[in-house]
Formats: sequence, structure tokens, C-alpha cells
Amino acid sequence: MYELQQFQLHHQNNQMTMNMDHMMMKKRTTKKLTEEERVHVVDLNGMSLDSLPPKLSIDLGIICTLDLSNNNLQNIPESLTARLLNLEKLDVHSNRLRSLPNSIGCLSKLKLLNVSANFIQSLPATIENCRALEELNVNFNKLSKLPDTIGFELIRLKKLAVNSNKLVFLPSSTSHLMALKVLDARLNCLRALPENLENLINLETLNVSQNFQYLESLPYSIGLLLSLVELDISYNNIKTLPNSIGCLKKLQKLSVEGNPLSSPPPEVVEQGLHVVKEYMCNKMNSSENITSKKGWWIGKLVKCGTFNGHMKSGKRLEHKGFSMLQYQPMNGLASPGFMGKLSPFRLFSPFSPRRSFG
Repeated sequence: MYELQQFQLHHQNNQMTMNMDHMMMKKRTTKKLTEEERVHVVDLNGMSLDSLPPKLSIDLGIICTLDLSNNNLQNIPESLTARLLNLEKLDVHSNRLRSLPNSIGCLSKLKLLNVSANFIQSLPATIENCRALEELNVNFNKLSKLPDTIGFELIRLKKLAVNSNKLVFLPSSTSHLMALKVLDARLNCLRALPENLENLINLETLNVSQNFQYLESLPYSIGLLLSLVELDISYNNIKTLPNSIGCLKKLQKLSVEGNPLSSPPPEVVEQGLHVVKEYMCNKMNSSENITSKKGWWIGKLVKCGTFNGHMKSGKRLEHKGFSMLQYQPMNGLASPGFMGKLSPFRLFSPFSPRRSFG
């Protein structure tokens, strides 16, 4: 009986090894690619793998896409990652990873990294060497912080998704991600956003919703996000929106539900986005004294052509008002169930009824 069990176990191990070898040699070719341009894909998705061997028989240098998602992996061997020199896409979501190998910094051609739904508490500093990275997804982990200089190095990053973690702050270097188009930091513990956002000239979507009682304000420099189309700050503890929001000429959707807002007042919010923008602009225009604390960003608004103003008498900033666009009313409200589908926490929010418009 014992010999039979040992034979069966040996047979199962051999079968799994054969399956892995078969999958590791898998190649996919799209219709647009010639035989010489064939992209090498290794697909080990959903194979119930508990570990990976540190060395494999195939040439890792030919792999462009590696999918290890939906397994039970607890670590990725350093020696394995270091040999994936031509890797462009790495997907290890839905595993049991607690960290990433330091050798991930060797992946100089990596464009997409998906490590969502793991147990990662911090990213290795070497990830900053992945300077070709365009999309980084670390949703649903246990991150308490990001590498301090991440924004200085990942200059091609277009999408940063860090939702459902334990982030208290985003590093100030985040404001230097000039190529960034999407920043998703909802469902964290954010106390504040970086003050200097003016370098995020391509940012189109900013979602910092559901930081609940932690996030109480937004920086004035948010008015310098000149490409911003969608802003979601719902379910936070924000009482006052910065007047500079009136400068966001491309903004089409603003979600503010679940905040104890006093400015703009509820009767303004209920009238829609174009009314909120006009209210913010008028509020700034009616301000007779501009403090030195706010003068820095107003000067930048002038420089960017968002604000009609000019300097007089050296330090004092006089202004004529905003150069207002003819904002068109947006028909219909944002779907009231849209964000509700993302998190059950919304069902228990102590704040005011949902308000979303765009």
C-alpha cells in the first residue's frame, strides 16, 4: 500500500512538472505580428502553485509576459526575477505574497506590474529602477507607505492604483509624475495630499474617496490640474473645497457625497458642476485680500493662464477675476449606485446623503 501511494505521488509530481514545462513554453502570436516578431508568453494562471523553482530549463530572457496570478505563491525567487531581462508585463495578483524581490529592479523593460490582492506591506526601493513602468497596480495589499522618491524615478508612469491599503500619506515626489493620467488612492487612511500638484499636467482622473474621517482638506494647488476630467473626493471629512476648483476647465465629473460640506453649501452642490465652478470663481473674485499663504498658487494660476490677474507693487497680487469658460450644464446625475458597488463601507457611512454630479 505504501509503495502504491509513493508511486501515485511521484506520478502527480511528474505530471505537474510536465504541465509547467508545457505552459512555460507557451507562445502566443497576434495577427499583427510576424513570425520573427512573436511575443513569448508564459501563462501559469490558476495552477495552484505554492512555489516556483529558482531555476527553470527555458531561457527566461525570451519571456515578455509572465502571468503567475491566482496561485498560492508566497515569494518570487530573486534569481528568477533577475533573469527576466526582456519582461514587459508581470502579473502576480491574487497570491499570498508578502514582499517583492529586490531583483525586480533588474526589469528595466517592465511596463506593467500587477501585484494586487496580496499581503505586501512595502515595495522594495529598487522598484524605482523600473523606469519603463507605465502601470503599477498594488490594490488590496497592506501598504502603509510608498518609496519616498518613487515620483522622481518612474517618469513614464501613467496609472498608479494603490486603493484599499493603509496609506497615511502619498510621498511628495508623487507630484512629479508628469506622465500620470490616473491616480486611484481610495479606501486608505490618507490625512492629506501632496501640496504641490502642479506638475501633474496630464492627470485626468483623481480618486481619493473613502478615506473617511482622515482626509479633511484638499491642497489649493488642485486648481492647477489642468487636464483633470474626473475628481472623486466622496466619503471623506472635507468641510470646505478650495476655491481653485473653479479653475478646472476640463472637469466633467465631481463627486463630493458623504462629506460634511459647508462651502460650497448644499443648495449650490445640488445644482450641478457648472454652478459649483461658478460659485468657486465668484468666491475668489470677491476676496479683497489675498494672503501670502495663498499667493504662491494664485501666481501659478496666472502663469498657466487659468486666472486673469497681474502683479502690482512687487509683492501684492491684484486680480481682475477668473477667465471663465461657458460651462454647459451636464444632463443627469452620476449613477448613485456606481461607487456603492465598489465597497460595502458606503452602506454604513455616517455622513450626508450621496451627492455626485457631472
